[in-house]
Amino acid sequence: MAGTPPFSRFEWMIAWRYLRARRAEGGVSVMTWISLIGITLAVFALIATLAVRSGFRTEFVDTILGANAHVTVYNSAVVTERGQLDRTIKNFDELAATLQTVEGVVRAAPLVKGQVMANLRNRNAGVEVFGISAENLATLPRIANPETSSGDIARFDEGIAIGSGVARELGVSLGDKIKLISPNGVRTAFGVSPRVVSYDVVYIFTAGRYDIDRTRVYLPFEAAQSFFNMEGAANEIEVMVEDPENVDLLTLDLLRVAGDRALLWTWRDTSGGFLRALEIEDNVMFIILSILVLIAAMNIVSGLIMLVKNKGSDIGILRTMGLSEGSVLRVFFICGAFTGVIGTVMGVVLGCLFAIYIDPIFSFVNFVAGGGVWDPAVRGIYHLPAELRLEDVLRAVFLSLGLSFVVTIFPARRAARMNPVEALRYE
Repeated sequence: MAGTPPFSRFEWMIAWRYLRARRAEGGVSVMTWISLIGITLAVFALIATLAVRSGFRTEFVDTILGANAHVTVYNSAVVTERGQLDRTIKNFDELAATLQTVEGVVRAAPLVKGQVMANLRNRNAGVEVFGISAENLATLPRIANPETSSGDIARFDEGIAIGSGVARELGVSLGDKIKLISPNGVRTAFGVSPRVVSYDVVYIFTAGRYDIDRTRVYLPFEAAQSFFNMEGAANEIEVMVEDPENVDLLTLDLLRVAGDRALLWTWRDTSGGFLRALEIEDNVMFIILSILVLIAAMNIVSGLIMLVKNKGSDIGILRTMGLSEGSVLRVFFICGAFTGVIGTVMGVVLGCLFAIYIDPIFSFVNFVAGGGVWDPAVRGIYHLPAELRLEDVLRAVFLSLGLSFVVTIFPARRAARMNPVEALRYE
């Protein structure tokens, strides 16, 4: 037997007989089941957490990039003759055309932005107005092709487009006229009177992000210029790029062609702090869940130690028959590794099913809890997303199998080094 190759058929046969230990043999089978369930739940928790983390980041970034500029170009302030600060862009068409020549830029569009009060009957809401042309609005996927919408975006030039949160706050439906009220209106001999203009609601969108749907209003570019007293000027240039994740590589080129007064603000500058917080949380959660997998793997050690104790006489007999230390080690290694492999496979299956069917699962949890489990006002998005990635699954598998194999070696070595004489002394 000493000359047999590693992991021979008889080693698997002995390991399988030990795994099927009877209840009378010290509860070894019970410990095996506990180890199996522990590994399964730990791997399931790890994959589910990684999937939700990946889905949350993807959804969060997609809502940013699908409804906002990847890069915002605006001018530094200058003091006018009246002593006021002026940040407006006079040559916005020329600047937008110049920015669009930069390699990697998809489009550049002038914007007029401002914060005003929206009113319908006796209801008011603070909103942020984006003045943009209809053709440029149609290129925003979260606005032109949102999760849900009503109305016709093709009629944008005839009225105003508002977020579903604004519509809900004001009680607006398609065809209603809402008033936009700006404190910086018409200058008269008695001072500045507020500007109040009514617009037809022609399009209501749900971008998928609470703060956008709750505050965003789109107005045709020329109408926004007139409303904010900015004829012949724009506030900023909205730039969209091919690869938003690597937008920092284009900032120097954009600054070079934008002019001396130009300043840049990327989407990473806006949301970078939140994304960095997500990365830190991801790393911490992976470490915590890795410890959970380690704790589950330690159950394998407990089960193997009990198995080695119960099978001491068997080990002594096998050793006197000529079984080598290596064969004994491999027998007990197979016992522990088999538990780790089966538990990992079951955990992967459960974790993948959770990620695939997260919507009905979450709906059931929300129903049992009586609603209110997920607050979009706090989390920004409307549902709990999950994205199953191959690299996340492989990380969980390698971690679980690696820990299971490592912790199995120690009790297996103890069994292999057992003295057959001592094992059979009291038999």
